[in-house]
Amino acid sequence: MNLDEISFADSPIADQALLVDLPAELRSLLTRCNGFIAFRGGLHVRAACIEPGWHSLRDAWRGPRAYWRFYRSLSSDDIPFAQDCLGDQFFLRDSKVHRLHAELDDTDDLGWTLDEFFDAVAVDPDEVLALEPLDKFLADGGCLTPGLLLQAYPPFCMSESSAGNVSLRAVPADELRGYLADLAARIRDVSDGGQVSMKVT
Repeated sequence: MNLDEISFADSPIADQALLVDLPAELRSLLTRCNGFIAFRGGLHVRAACIEPGWHSLRDAWRGPRAYWRFYRSLSSDDIPFAQDCLGDQFFLRDSKVHRLHAELDDTDDLGWTLDEFFDAVAVDPDEVLALEPLDKFLADGGCLTPGLLLQAYPPFCMSESSAGNVSLRAVPADELRGYLADLAARIRDVSDGGQVSMKVT
């Protein structure tokens, strides 16, 4: 794996107990580099650590706010090892990488092993990580520091976003995590073309 632009890398492993439970490929990766952020915030790989919570694989997989507790499309066996800049999750299921579209509670099987996923990211990060929103945010003078992700308004899953009038702002990753889970729960039973109301605070 040869990923450029790593802007944040974690310290030595602090959660050995979790490491033992991971599949061999992921355990090997975190043993070599225990979590990192790359592509100017476009990819965040979680670490075998306890703190900070936004960086902890245990928190995302087995903690009280674990993703599977809030998304019907996930199970407790799915390992959310990474996320993109908008809070969509990459997780391992049966040794293959899948993507959770966090606004919709919908998943895609990307068909790659973990090593193949990182090879694909290295070759074409713009496509695999959907970096266009991040590129726009950075071009407009924004900065995505560790622990922050991008919140889109209106959400990309809504027709109003198709006109290109989406506003992007950097928010704490934990805040976005709760917002996206709540959004997905509110709209999961709304049919295509259905209407929802949102209150901006």
